[in-house]
Amino acid sequence: MTEMTDQGPRVAIQAVTGAAPSPELPGVPSESSRDVDVARAREYGLLAVLLARAPDRPLLRRIATIEGGPTPLGAAHASLAQAATDAQADSIEREYFELFVGVGRGELMPYGSYYRTGFINERPLARLREDLLALGIERVEGETEPEDHAALLCEIMAGLIDGRLRGSDDAQQGIFDRHLAPWMGRFFSDLEQSESADFYRHVGTIGRLFIEIERAAFALPV
Repeated sequence: MTEMTDQGPRVAIQAVTGAAPSPELPGVPSESSRDVDVARAREYGLLAVLLARAPDRPLLRRIATIEGGPTPLGAAHASLAQAATDAQADSIEREYFELFVGVGRGELMPYGSYYRTGFINERPLARLREDLLALGIERVEGETEPEDHAALLCEIMAGLIDGRLRGSDDAQQGIFDRHLAPWMGRFFSDLEQSESADFYRHVGTIGRLFIEIERAAFALPV
């Protein structure tokens, strides 16, 4: 998973040879902000950060600077930025706990194995680990979440896109088609509709729309 702070991110997925910092947030201008892959990596990076843990005050201030746009995804960015402007970090921390941790378990289980089989640590996780091993990708020491956690999968995609993790365009599509597309859209839709979600409802909307865009883009003929 990834924690974004003013001092930089902490990554929990890395190439065997190491990892570089996570991408910037979407909507923040940079020299390559028009590049599609930069935008994709930022989107995955944002989702990874917010699914890893509740945002602290510095991160909320950064999210509040995200710019919107005329598309549905742009409008969702604007809504998230406004929610970050209005939110209190402690209330979002409680919301995150109710959604993803809970007493015993949270309202949502952000794991690919759970969404695909009804149980965690099942065959989909084993297949993911096989694919990651083939790409030379491993968890950092001390990371406890399984690799099919939504935050980790988003971080993996961001790393494959921006070059922190080595992999071809085919590797990106393979990971997406086999390990995100079958379930992550449903997870984000559940998050969007959750009664416990206030700030995270906007995260669900962004995630659902972005996964739809990625699915359509990967389906296009080369």
